[in-house]
Amino acid sequence: MAPGDDLVRVTRFSKHYEVPGGEPVPVLHAVELTIAAGEFVAIMGPSGSGKSTFMNLLGCLDTPSDGEYWLQGRNVAGLSADELAALRNRLIGFVFQGFNLLRRVSALDNVALPLLYAGVGRAERHARAQALLDQVGLGGRAKALPNQLSGGQQQRVAIARALACEPALILADEPTGNLDTHTSGEIMTLFTRLNAERGITVVVVTHEADIARYARRLVRFVDGRVAHDGEVTP
Repeated sequence: MAPGDDLVRVTRFSKHYEVPGGEPVPVLHAVELTIAAGEFVAIMGPSGSGKSTFMNLLGCLDTPSDGEYWLQGRNVAGLSADELAALRNRLIGFVFQGFNLLRRVSALDNVALPLLYAGVGRAERHARAQALLDQVGLGGRAKALPNQLSGGQQQRVAIARALACEPALILADEPTGNLDTHTSGEIMTLFTRLNAERGITVVVVTHEADIARYARRLVRFVDGRVAHDGEVTP
């Protein structure tokens, strides 16, 4: 997919949750949004605004109640759970606030895990995982367990893992939420480099304006609707 082509397009995108014995609770209301290949987008909004629900839907971790979701030209709204999982593994890398690393597994094997699920042989997946750790500045810590790494180093391992299957899209949900200011800047600089040098589309959910400024576009949600969509201002 060429830079500037639509990677993500949602139309009339809505989500509500059923409540036993009660009325459905609406979370997203007919959202219309397009994200082009190669963009770096920050998503902000107050608690309960729908930004995390929107991120889960983009990541095919949940399905919309209404509307369409086109990912790399394919309408994924009606896909089965298995089809969504296959698409998710092929196209999307996830980075979470809590790192989500396997505690008893080395940094190398944490990074290699998606390649194991993809059926890549042991020698190749370890070689690719080592190359990814090199890229995020942790080539010398491949054998370290997560509890032997700092928070920033653990997040770098998580980013390397997100890159393992060469995704078109990285979704990062509060990726600096557990990090200090200096380390947060290092992580966001890494995202900026991946976006600029490798053309990976990056979408970051954050509540911090300083973090959002690393992106080039800001989408702000309020009450389940897009209240602002424009360039990030210094």
